[in-house]
Amino acid sequence: MAKITFITQDDENIVLEADSGSVMALAVENGVSGIDGDCGGVCSCATCHVHVNPDQVSQTGEASEIEKDMLELDDNANEYSRLCCQIEISEKLDGLILTVAN
Repeated sequence: MAKITFITQDDENIVLEADSGSVMALAVENGVSGIDGDCGGVCSCATCHVHVNPDQVSQTGEASEIEKDMLELDDNANEYSRLCCQIEISEKLDGLILTVAN
C-alpha cells in the first residue's frame, strides 16, 4: 500500500492510498483538482502533469522518451515534471508528494 499526497494549485493537500494502478487513475477516481487524464492514461495529452518532490525523484523513476516529448509541450514543465499516468503505484511510492502542475 502506498500513501500519495497531491498538492493542488489551491494548496489543498489530498492524501490517497492505493496498492496498484496508475497515479493518474487514483487522482481522477478521487477528484483531485487539476488532474483530468483526458487521454485515459496513454501519454498523449499531458492533462495529468505533476511535479515530483525534488527529494523523491528516484522513487518515480525517469520519464520515457515519449513522456519527455509530451512534457516539452507544457509551459509548466521542469526537471521534476512527470505525467502521472506513467507512474505505476507500488509500495516504493509510499510517502510520495506530487504538486499538480496545471
